[in-house]
Amino acid sequence: MSTELFPTFLKLAGRPVLVVGGGPVAASKLASLLAAGAEVTVVAPDVVAEIERSGVRIERRAFAEGDLDRAWFVVAAAPPEVNSQVALAAEQRRVFVNAVDDPASASAYLGGVVRKQGVTLAISTEGRAPALAGLLREGLEAILPGELEEWLDVADRSREVWKRDQVPMASRRPQLLKAINALYEGVRS
Repeated sequence: MSTELFPTFLKLAGRPVLVVGGGPVAASKLASLLAAGAEVTVVAPDVVAEIERSGVRIERRAFAEGDLDRAWFVVAAAPPEVNSQVALAAEQRRVFVNAVDDPASASAYLGGVVRKQGVTLAISTEGRAPALAGLLREGLEAILPGELEEWLDVADRSREVWKRDQVPMASRRPQLLKAINALYEGVRS
């Protein structure tokens, strides 16, 4: 069986997401979940002020398996024994779990993420080296061109033509590269 991860991006807008844990690590996950439109519930006996101020639903108690019944995705940011309990219950329900800094209890890993002008890149070390993923994220962010929005506009217009004209997938990338290069022809002269 392969251990290679399958990269994906999740549409969480309007979907219930459970965060188990109430400390600073759990709090650090809220901004991206809320930006994705997730309906977040935090379950923990105690929560830090940042979670309190976030506006998410908070249940001050220990994790219970039934907390997963509506969840589409789970972030376990609790002690390892709680993360393990979450992982076992989630596995039974076929729900993916990001167990923060606990690869043994994780079925999903959150990578380093770069967001720039409508382009999102995610970097993963398959849970082995989160700090390295962060360094790679910083490096990629530094080298991405400042004209990504223009690149996306060219890609959008090109895609409409390709679909209309039934251009084969194998021909699209070279055509897109040519169209993007054309953005710079006037600059080089």
